Amino acid sequence: MKDNECVQFLQWALPQLHVRWLGFRRVRGQVCKRLALRLEQLQLQDLVEYQHYLQNHPDEWQTLDALSRVTVSRFYRDKLMYATLAQDVMPSLVRQVQDAGEQVLQCWSAGCASGEEPYTLALLWEWILQAQFPLFAIQILATDADSHLLLRAQQACYPYSSVKNLPVPWRETAFTQSKDHYCLKPEYKKYVSFQQHDVRGLLPRRLFQLIMCRNLVFIYYDNERQLMIAERFRDAIAAGGVLVIGLHESLPEGLDGFVPINKRLGLYQKA
Repeated sequence: MKDNECVQFLQWALPQLHVRWLGFRRVRGQVCKRLALRLEQLQLQDLVEYQHYLQNHPDEWQTLDALSRVTVSRFYRDKLMYATLAQDVMPSLVRQVQDAGEQVLQCWSAGCASGEEPYTLALLWEWILQAQFPLFAIQILATDADSHLLLRAQQACYPYSSVKNLPVPWRETAFTQSKDHYCLKPEYKKYVSFQQHDVRGLLPRRLFQLIMCRNLVFIYYDNERQLMIAERFRDAIAAGGVLVIGLHESLPEGLDGFVPINKRLGLYQKA
């Protein structure tokens, strides 16, 4: 499959999935490879035939939606953001919860891919925050639409490229190395529960003090879909809670109810 053919097809198909081509330009390679495999499965010659197939088989759009997911993740991605979470944001959230008479910080990693993000939160808690709040607990819900990614997340074994950004003591202590993979020890996995969930669907039935949704909604979806999801996030965050988005993302036009803590780091507080 030629790149220009894949580009032309994606520019036609993605808007019908409420997805922006702009977000896919640099990461289209993995999507194009999946499309090539799908053509083989369907015994179609090219993407022109696949376009006709989509028009005649509406259920295939769900398959295309799954093929179009982009997953790029690693531990401790954007170190300054995580440092700010550990030093300022999460301690403040813990105190808010304590003032309300509760003892559990509820967090949600939406679009967690293979688990690197929620497990990084767990490591932050173990290595930095737990000593400050010894009588306090953290619960992290990690969700993704892809069941295969969730299975990998529950196994929690990663190549070096996924864990290389972690502080060396964390990596050496929290993981066991098996051949060329690093597997997270059970005591660090206990904070995280996984659930299959699409961010475009109904929300989990609880309030969160911290929601992380980075490099997904506010890159790939169009403004209408971004606004719908962001409003749902707002409803799922407790008063004073925090939404974390990607460093190169911005909240959609027309959204209210959030004030920036640090736009450069993608940190917003529910007003």
